[in-house]
Amino acid sequence: MTEIETEQRNLPGEGDFFRTGNYAPVPAELTEFDLPVHGAIPPELDGWYLRNGPNPRAGTGHWFTGDGMIHGVRIEGGCAAWYRNRWVRTDSFDDPFPLYNGDGTRNLHSSVANTHVVNHAGRTLALVESSLPYEITNDLETIGAYDFDGKLVDAMTAHPKICPSTGELHFFGYGNLFEPYVTYHRADASGALVVDRPLDVPALTMMHDFALTANHVVFMDLPIVFNAEAAMSGGMPFRWDDDYGARFGVMRRDDPFAEVRWFDIDPCYIFHVVNAHESGDVLTVQAVRYPELWRRGADFGPQAVMWTYQIDLRRGTVTESQLDDRAVEFPRIDDRLATLPARYSVSVGQASLVRHDLVTGAAVEHTFGTAASPGGPGEAVFVPSSGPADETSGWYLAYVYDSARDGSDLVILDASDFSGPPVARIALPQRVPYGFHGNWIPA
Repeated sequence: MTEIETEQRNLPGEGDFFRTGNYAPVPAELTEFDLPVHGAIPPELDGWYLRNGPNPRAGTGHWFTGDGMIHGVRIEGGCAAWYRNRWVRTDSFDDPFPLYNGDGTRNLHSSVANTHVVNHAGRTLALVESSLPYEITNDLETIGAYDFDGKLVDAMTAHPKICPSTGELHFFGYGNLFEPYVTYHRADASGALVVDRPLDVPALTMMHDFALTANHVVFMDLPIVFNAEAAMSGGMPFRWDDDYGARFGVMRRDDPFAEVRWFDIDPCYIFHVVNAHESGDVLTVQAVRYPELWRRGADFGPQAVMWTYQIDLRRGTVTESQLDDRAVEFPRIDDRLATLPARYSVSVGQASLVRHDLVTGAAVEHTFGTAASPGGPGEAVFVPSSGPADETSGWYLAYVYDSARDGSDLVILDASDFSGPPVARIALPQRVPYGFHGNWIPA
């Protein structure tokens, strides 16, 4: 069964399943040099491919709660110099302590740091949305919790946005049991925290992602909210709430303390935004949309598909439309085109990577494995070639599980021939379990 099928169709969100197959953790931290390569690595690639995900050390539980492990490959000079995998050694890694103190306040150093890894202002940060980021080296050694020189007293989303034109880092934090439930933050291009602005939301909502355009920030206040009964059971503490409603909040980037405008939308849940951009008074937000989620438990029953929202600021309306009916997750674009009308998005499909034309809705797939032994790709990251921003000039990198040999490769696809054979497959010394998000960090 492929990653997208297991994630969206018939699996429990909690229990033993996420200890089996390619969801099962790997027990060892390895360092291997001079990895074997099938094909030819483009000599222009010079950097680190890092990807984060849960790799629990013991017990059972929801996939989202496993200890964070980063898998990395260093590429330079047409060679795969090394592979490393390391747990993120947070302050609670060796001696776990609760996220919430007895008085309901949070200990932001309690973390599994298992969701994303990003680089901004010279720092590489491992992220999970419940706590502070943890700084690591590009060789995957943990430096420690990072709080923006003591200015951040909040959690940090696992999906910050870096504006390609200003270099600013936009993010938010949520998780307080008391108001404010969500706070927006901004760091300038040097990494200095310069904006902290509470948002007016009525309850502790699970706000996983958000959107950024050239002039606006768009927040998603959706009906997955804190549920005390679920929290007491020891599982994921959030559930679907029919009474909560769903809405987008629009904030001006040039006036972040002004009133946020809220726009009602049909109830749904969105883990991941594809991209957002604007033309005149209309903001376009593209996302992977679930019709509902976690109504009775933290499972992944309904499928998610590509969706487009157009927010008309002058009319005060939102137009919603489905872009395609393929089940996908983990969408990525050419990050140089964030806040701009990017043409293509690549997502994880069923034993495939799916590249959508975000204008026409047309899609092309790159399928892995065979019908008898399908491959399981993870999130694909676009690495551009040098020169002007051209979404078909560069490469897509992704870890791909080979069920036939119970092993994994780092696969490199040519963006100009997306459905064609990989230009290179880097054989890894151990299986890379299914995980979440990562990035290419250029040397």
